[in-house]
Amino acid sequence: MPALEVRPFRRVDRDQLTDLVNLHVAAVVPGVSVSVNTVLSDLERQPGEFITDPWVAERTTLVAEQRDHVVAAAHLLRYRAGAEVGEAYRDAAGIEWFVCRPAASFWPDADRAADLLMRACLAQFARWDVRVRYADGALPAPLVYGLPRNWPHIRAVYERAGFRHVGDTEVILLTRVADLPEPDPRPGVTVERTLGECGTRFTARADGHPLGFVEIDTALARPERHARAAGLADVGNLHVDPGRNGTGLEHWLLAQAADWLRLCGVDRLAAYASPADGTELDLLTGAGFRELTRTDRGWEHRPG
Repeated sequence: MPALEVRPFRRVDRDQLTDLVNLHVAAVVPGVSVSVNTVLSDLERQPGEFITDPWVAERTTLVAEQRDHVVAAAHLLRYRAGAEVGEAYRDAAGIEWFVCRPAASFWPDADRAADLLMRACLAQFARWDVRVRYADGALPAPLVYGLPRNWPHIRAVYERAGFRHVGDTEVILLTRVADLPEPDPRPGVTVERTLGECGTRFTARADGHPLGFVEIDTALARPERHARAAGLADVGNLHVDPGRNGTGLEHWLLAQAADWLRLCGVDRLAAYASPADGTELDLLTGAGFRELTRTDRGWEHRPG
């Protein structure tokens, strides 16, 4: 087979790298892909990560090339060691994302390419001489973070290199807005629309008192950054007064939000839950959500 080369990313790799990124995105989220501009911007900075991105001291992107084709790529971050950096990130480095082609008849040595690239990542960590080494799969696309269960080939690369899952697991759910419940009449209950912490907030009120709220983020798809993500939003927060649990208020709030989403031209809504929280999962599935995937967050390099 032609020789493999692991080297720094070059701008001429941008189209092949974007294709490789989109192959991984498509396995997680239906109907979403990112633009070349999105990928290139992500290599320079992550404006959406307004807390952690200012802590980054250095970034580097490596690719594995064979037959003039990018078959694997990784984006690495090194965080500063100053007191202004959060304790978990202080003097740390991480693989922000790692993508590679799975083994196939036309790429029989794909695993070797991935392992060579991983060795180069670990060598870079050694040169940085950091306190701790992390890994993730946070591609610059909506709903793609942690290590999705849809990427067993990436999980295998991480585990062969000594990374271990030490964090939590999240369930990502998705529904068609058309499948959300219709709002039923609730005498004495009104809904107020305001700007919330994570998007547009819909608050249920009775006698001027808040009963609960749901926040919807409709800004997941930025047309200048994503090739296909229109029509996708997510639930940022969903909370009801404990005394209102079991009254269907959560479904009523989602129904109110659904009316707004239809006006926005949004046809899919995502939500997140812990697999250990059966109540939350039951609530979401009862409202029409179905499990899209599970993703494992928090990978740390612990060889041996």
